Amino acid sequence: MIRRISMLLLAVFAFVSIVTLCNAQSQTLLTRHVRDVTTNGMARPVGTLPANQNMRIVLMLPLRNQADLNNFLQELYEPLSPSYRHFLTVKQFTERFGPTQEDYDTVRRFAEAHGLKVVQTSRNRMILHVSGTVANVESALHVKMGVYQHPTENRTFFAPDREPTPDLSVRLWHVSGLDNYSLPRPLYVTRPNGVQPEATTGSCPSASFCGSDMRAAYYGGTSLTGAGQSLGLLEFAGTDLADLTTYYTNAHQTNNVPITLLSVDGVTTSCLARQGCDDTEQTLDMTQALGMAPGMSSLVMYVGNGNTVDDVGILNAMATASPLNAQLSSSWAWNPADPSTDDPIFQEFATQGQNLFEASGDDANWKTAPFVWPADDPFLVAVGGTDLTTSSAGGPWASESAWVDGGGGVSPNGFAIPSWQQAAANGCSKCSKTLRNGPDVSANANFTFYVCADQTTCTANEFGGTSFAAPMWAGYLALANQQAVANGESTLGFINPAVYTIGESSSYTTDFHDVTTGSNGFPATTGYDLATGWGSPNGANLINALVGTGNPSFSLSANPSTITVKKGTTGTTTITATISGGFNSTIGLKGPKTQFKFSPNPIPAPGSGTSTMSIAIPSTAPTGTHNITITGIGGGLTETTTVTINITN
Repeated sequence: MIRRISMLLLAVFAFVSIVTLCNAQSQTLLTRHVRDVTTNGMARPVGTLPANQNMRIVLMLPLRNQADLNNFLQELYEPLSPSYRHFLTVKQFTERFGPTQEDYDTVRRFAEAHGLKVVQTSRNRMILHVSGTVANVESALHVKMGVYQHPTENRTFFAPDREPTPDLSVRLWHVSGLDNYSLPRPLYVTRPNGVQPEATTGSCPSASFCGSDMRAAYYGGTSLTGAGQSLGLLEFAGTDLADLTTYYTNAHQTNNVPITLLSVDGVTTSCLARQGCDDTEQTLDMTQALGMAPGMSSLVMYVGNGNTVDDVGILNAMATASPLNAQLSSSWAWNPADPSTDDPIFQEFATQGQNLFEASGDDANWKTAPFVWPADDPFLVAVGGTDLTTSSAGGPWASESAWVDGGGGVSPNGFAIPSWQQAAANGCSKCSKTLRNGPDVSANANFTFYVCADQTTCTANEFGGTSFAAPMWAGYLALANQQAVANGESTLGFINPAVYTIGESSSYTTDFHDVTTGSNGFPATTGYDLATGWGSPNGANLINALVGTGNPSFSLSANPSTITVKKGTTGTTTITATISGGFNSTIGLKGPKTQFKFSPNPIPAPGSGTSTMSIAIPSTAPTGTHNITITGIGGGLTETTTVTINITN
């Protein structure tokens, strides 16, 4: 009898689920999927995908409470907010902003009802990997999967003929894997014929630069190695770690950082030249990150399918890893149908204290580049290219100019200028005042590196590109985050708001190498520019500016601490902020009532500062003694001081 009742309940549940799915109305998704070339005739149709061919796609759900998330992100990176750098865990992010379990289950039932097998779920409930036949996918999404002749490349590609309109009560954000029109390309380049090798002071063979040379030039110290930090690399193909071993053997160095090759979607993590796979990008990413931060606890390579461009799968794996990597790097570019596709994951990075560095490209002016995404996305740090000279092998920075091929310019995808970039744009004659500008920062990208790849002879001074610069910066951030943790603070998270604040400060030229010569089509100038951004890191100075040198703190005091004020008049006292431990935030002051005014407010930092507090006493105020509390907030810290006011007639 119990078994019969159980079977009946299961049958009722299945019936209700089917009815729910059948009653759901068709609706478009929140992002675009159709390529313009398939609708304007530029890509000639040559057939359709076989109905029985297997496909693996990723169903992506939208975030909840977007307005609250936007407010939270603003507070999270506002030094005067009590929430400053109080990052969320993956679980906390999912509970506050991720899709509900109910919606996630609804999408799962929808997929299964259309013959799609769920092959992978995600703990932030944002994506669902499913597989099935082309016929299953077409039926579920109400599309036809066509095959087209690529208009600019000698190949065909597949793509949907219309926007997906699933019969689903939950509105999806995106479906990944529906086309392979734009294949990801690594952002390294080979030295053109006639261009002479540039490196003369590197410590690797033929005077080329090792990753350790970049550490010597841009950090120059020994105390920070990235200890306790983990770094993640985005890759669209695997690697052969034998190439990494060859590099270290030839450089007469040893790698002590554990390497993890993680497949995010079942694609192989092996990459062998004899099988037609090139691991140049993957290996150089490792050598540059490891060279800058040789003492990290781990390096994780997140490998996804490049043939169907599983950026969603790779990025979401980074956002849900355990433990999370605070520093991430990507040296690939691709051209999605909708540039906003990955923004929900980029926002999750920011809430969880993760920073993704993206190579800005090697086509110089973004206006003439074939595509630059994701470098112009405002949630990432875009890394441009320079031509670096050091004083000796393994020696310090000597000079730097803009690399002629380094990517930069105004967002070709129309991203609005973020708030943290507006002041810099106002001081940059070539910058847009309404659209996102790039790059943000830069590092060496000229044809000066030692590279081992493809299980063959290593090369010196043959490869360059912003591919090298992005993982360098990720390694540099590992150094900064090591110091932050040692100070008892959180990691830095998304660094652009802090970087632009430093760039506008009086300490800019001691914290950055301001690159003022050379051009990528835009001239390098004093301050921020579209060739090199703010420039390259200036040793430990930038790290200290970002995180401080000890246990950051500040105190407040009032002088005089007791004042006598007649009714209907105004009294003043001076509030002094004294900082310690390398505290480097501004300090905002507030009193309990609107008649208390401070000037200046906030008090700028680093360094001690003062503010005059004016106390306007209404004529109707009662006489007597009153104690008021003055509160200062900065860098996520809160301090107070007390002022005693004697009100007389």
